Amino acid sequence: MNFAVLQFPGTNREQDAVHILKNVLGHSANLVWHKQESLGNVDAVIVPGGFSYGDYLRTGAVARFSPIMQDVQRFAASGGHVLGICNGFQILCEAGLLPGALVRNKSLQFRCEHVFLKTATRNSPFTAKIPEGTLMRVPIAHGEGCYFADEKTLNDLKVKDQILWQYSDAKGGLTETANPNGSLWNIAGVLNESRNVAGLMPHPENASEPLLGSADGRAVFESLVHSLANRANFQPA
Repeated sequence: MNFAVLQFPGTNREQDAVHILKNVLGHSANLVWHKQESLGNVDAVIVPGGFSYGDYLRTGAVARFSPIMQDVQRFAASGGHVLGICNGFQILCEAGLLPGALVRNKSLQFRCEHVFLKTATRNSPFTAKIPEGTLMRVPIAHGEGCYFADEKTLNDLKVKDQILWQYSDAKGGLTETANPNGSLWNIAGVLNESRNVAGLMPHPENASEPLLGSADGRAVFESLVHSLANRANFQPA
């Protein structure tokens, strides 16, 4: 598979994403600078974490206007798979590719720690290879990761099975203390209605090898690779 990993001024996880895709999973992964106008011939797009444009205005609010985002919009509209991680999640929400928004953490603190994630649905290209009932232990590093949406949007996400991950405790409980940023419904990641664009605040690329203290996040990328090889199984109804 051939992956495009976007690179904006201020992103800092693009090399981590390239590493897991290329050196761990054995696929092609190339950086695409934000001023480029074309993604090229790619199978999927990763929008990585960091502080694009210094997080001025709102996180992701400037990056969503970068030239490359027009082709990301086109790629997603044609059914292409796009995964946004942390700042990438924020950019996709700002671009209207995902519902809701990411706002300041409830604590008003930058949170950098490991959290547990409960997979809310395995019916997606990004979760299909995550073993049923298992929790993922992955790191977070953000100051504006509180997922917010109005009541209608939240209910639509639930009815349409678009909630991908939720913050949980070590036993899978969706508790307030397990929620590091105050996200509504403990939401850590969501999916678009067409089920080909996803975003999450935690960093699976930094939990994809035992050397990093957890390899749980690898299942997210393995799910995406599996989906790309079996695209017909994930076409929206």
